[in-house]
Amino acid sequence: MELRPCIDIHNGKVKQLVGESVRDQGDAALENFVAGQDAAWFARCFADHHLKNGHVILLNHKDSPFYEETKRQALCALSAYPGGLQVGGGITAENAAQYLDAGASHVIVTSYVFQNGTISFENLYRLVEAVGRKRLVLDLSCRKKDGLYYIVTDRWQNYTKVALSEDILTMLASFCDEFLIHGVDVEGKQNGIEEDLIELLGSWNQIPITYAGGIRSFSDIDQIRKAGKNRIHITVGSALDLYGGPLALEDVARYVAET
Repeated sequence: MELRPCIDIHNGKVKQLVGESVRDQGDAALENFVAGQDAAWFARCFADHHLKNGHVILLNHKDSPFYEETKRQALCALSAYPGGLQVGGGITAENAAQYLDAGASHVIVTSYVFQNGTISFENLYRLVEAVGRKRLVLDLSCRKKDGLYYIVTDRWQNYTKVALSEDILTMLASFCDEFLIHGVDVEGKQNGIEEDLIELLGSWNQIPITYAGGIRSFSDIDQIRKAGKNRIHITVGSALDLYGGPLALEDVARYVAET
């Protein structure tokens, strides 16, 4: 298990949001925290703590009036910690190289690959051709419906028809280096984790997986370690002191590394 940092950027600001609340219309979302510092400040902080493989996520649609400032913030974060962060949000085969050139270790992709409710293998192959499998992370963030975890797209607003399973993970793993998976129903709520999802992920062990969503305590970290068979990396967002929460970054990093 590793602690992997996050920098979520919405309307040009570093924020922590309630995941299911994000809407393109009006660029609306329920906010847990809005930072006074820019994204580069957080990137340097994570670099100082030697935390790698975290994710920078652009949470505005490309047609948003805030998109260019959100993108600028993301590029500044990548420049501040070259090779230490991954980036996602609006990534396509056409623009991925720009983010890699700016310092991203990987690009993170959901909506470009999952279109019209299903997997666009055409776009998936284009991405692999553009950046290579070893620099691609697939974001399989999901929400529970009818007892299954369905991948959601477009800032987690739209369900696909693709439910997570070991077979789906195995098939998609042949195209990418890692998975990033938010439990969207608990994301940003500090109200506990998606244990059923973590058990599913922990039973499958082929490429690295980072889980985010609902972590609020060291007990939650222990629960993830057990349910995920010590195979799942974690992201702590709203609960961190950097984002207004009760858990000190130094303490969480030490706890994850030592236990």
